[in-house]
Amino acid sequence: MSSPAYPNRARDRARRVALVAAAAALALLGGAAAPASAQYYVIEGDGSTWGQGIVNQWIADATAQGVPVVYVGIGSSGGSKSFADYQDDFAISEIPYQGTDPATGETDSSPWREYAYLPIVAGGTALSYHVEVGGALMRDVRLSGETIARIYANQITNWNDPAIAADNNGRTFPDLTIKPVYRSDGSGTTAQFTAWLDTQYPAIWRTVRADGGSTSNFDPPEGATTFIGENGSDSVADTIAARSGNGTIGYLEYSYALNADTPVLKVLNASGNFVAPTQYSVAVALTTARIDEDATSPGYLTAILDDVYTNPDPRAYPLSSYSYLILPIGADDRRLTTAKRQTLVDFVSHGLCEGQQQAGPYGYAPLPLNLVQAGFDQLAKLKTADPGVDLEHRDVTTCNNPTFVAGDLTANHLADIAPMPEACDLAGAGPCLSGQGDSGAGEVRMTLGVPSATPTTAGLVLSVPTGVGVVLTGRRDPTNTRVTASAAVPTITVVDTRPDDLLTGWQVNAQAQAFTNGTATIDAKYLGWTPALPQIVPEAGGPLFAQAGPAVPSFLNNAAGTGLSVGRLMGRTTSSGRGTTTLGATLDLAVPSSTAEGGYTSTLTITLVAG
Repeated sequence: MSSPAYPNRARDRARRVALVAAAAALALLGGAAAPASAQYYVIEGDGSTWGQGIVNQWIADATAQGVPVVYVGIGSSGGSKSFADYQDDFAISEIPYQGTDPATGETDSSPWREYAYLPIVAGGTALSYHVEVGGALMRDVRLSGETIARIYANQITNWNDPAIAADNNGRTFPDLTIKPVYRSDGSGTTAQFTAWLDTQYPAIWRTVRADGGSTSNFDPPEGATTFIGENGSDSVADTIAARSGNGTIGYLEYSYALNADTPVLKVLNASGNFVAPTQYSVAVALTTARIDEDATSPGYLTAILDDVYTNPDPRAYPLSSYSYLILPIGADDRRLTTAKRQTLVDFVSHGLCEGQQQAGPYGYAPLPLNLVQAGFDQLAKLKTADPGVDLEHRDVTTCNNPTFVAGDLTANHLADIAPMPEACDLAGAGPCLSGQGDSGAGEVRMTLGVPSATPTTAGLVLSVPTGVGVVLTGRRDPTNTRVTASAAVPTITVVDTRPDDLLTGWQVNAQAQAFTNGTATIDAKYLGWTPALPQIVPEAGGPLFAQAGPAVPSFLNNAAGTGLSVGRLMGRTTSSGRGTTTLGATLDLAVPSSTAEGGYTSTLTITLVAG
């Protein structure tokens, strides 16, 4: 993906006209997958560059299907103002309207145009840097939040500062002036960064901004001469990546750092681990976000991130947050028609669902289901405003989002499989070595009891070894995303001596209870198996048509599955089962990497059913 260009406002309008013409032409040709009944008209949006990388991809997807959308990244402040002035059909911003901008004193509201906030992009605000030693970039640099705050307060001004060495376990840094890069335009990225500084390091931040608070307009500390202001995140990334950028550090969206191939800091989290802003660490961090669910609140559906900054999970990235689409919901909105509202519904529906599958590769994290549901609730307001809008088949039950099984409200699948930090990323543990990936965590031992079940049909006997327990000893796999183990179920037998004229079969089913260690539980959906029939001996050469049940994967290997938490077929006969059949299975355990070490127990109940 190439870095987006951000032209000035005069060029924006010309660019929009050209793109509108192209999109309208595609719409006339008709997208193959666009609903046949839908009527579309081009919509224009602008605002945040924080989420623009993935928004551009969604626009390409939508345009290919005849849903025409144009978006220009002019910064959150610019987008919010354009929306209030009816200069666009939607905007994207990281910060709600504040009434009055605390930095500029300008009005920051939309008093005449009705709107709602719709969560649209999740991600981490990254700290990218450029430090060379002998002409080679230093990588795997780690900083605490306090050190970062002191850098942006102009209290730490050289890379060889003892605080930086301490964060990196004594690693030697060059005698090199630090050049902090910041956004010179009104930016949601700045708002995200300064909200974190103000919440977590107020004493340091208020040496820069005496009255505290977050701001979308960053002003360097008084007397600072090495700070560099850049308009747009692409310019921040380019400045850091340039050869002349040696010594720079800057805050920007993780997607821009990936695109520019500049390293990003691992930031110290509340558990004492240094973590990078991957889709996994962001997904974990945001599980503690509190959403303003008061429908009468000006910030309805915006996030309260205090608990995200201090999330105690060792995998959590502290500077994680959301971006919001500002949605026009007024019935008399002068820019909107039924066709425009329908374009907006189908574009946003794609972004909430299939589009979230592209989040990880672009440097973002897919939205969890609760926010996707909230997004669809907001889209429904477009139909309230205009009954001609079609919302059929646009909801979570048909939503192909990677964090959940459509309609399942119980889990964030991405957080389930998020890897643990490397052992060397624990504060004070020592430097990370190339290829090091073992977290060093202890074993997870899962003991599965296998009791026998008593059949009720005469002539049909199930035999299970008594007092048997299966022990699965798990270790974290090379990807550090899960703990895995396998073991064989003790073989059981079914003896069928029913009369020859009773040509009915039988089946053996099994279901596991949740594992527990007395205080914590692990859902049995993380346990899968592959059944087998080691031996089949028909009686007196008669027919015995037996077959093993299908393989059942762990939930971590199939997000649509439920593992052995529900009854599963181990083996069966389709007609006569007369004779002796031996059944077995290989258990496959895969639990999240965050599972605490220790011993857990469960019971696998095996049942024989005639017929």
